Amino acid sequence: MEQLNRVELRGLVGSVRHQTSGARRMAHFTVATSRAYRDRSGQAQISTDWHDVSAWEGKDIKDVDKIKKGDKVYVVGRLRYSSFMTEEGVERPSTEIVASKVSLLAGEESLPCEMF
Repeated sequence: MEQLNRVELRGLVGSVRHQTSGARRMAHFTVATSRAYRDRSGQAQISTDWHDVSAWEGKDIKDVDKIKKGDKVYVVGRLRYSSFMTEEGVERPSTEIVASKVSLLAGEESLPCEMF
């Protein structure tokens, strides 16, 4: 059986932090994805999830400097799990998407919520 670690997201960019390491540029940013559902009483609800993304500029990721808050993006990547130590000495788990492709979507294109 083939192993697979692949994530696809289409959503809105939240916070963005650009960095340069040597000659390589990268961006850490968050992406909000929303889904619509009906609660037990039948009322429509919207739930938003935030995803941390790291994108290194390269073959399928161009102009990471152009990624900004409010942009509509399509991200393809893989999940990476790690942990970090807080200033208080508490170990916290972390999940991030390491992008292999990032595309900025046209401004007029709507991003409807998925209905579950």
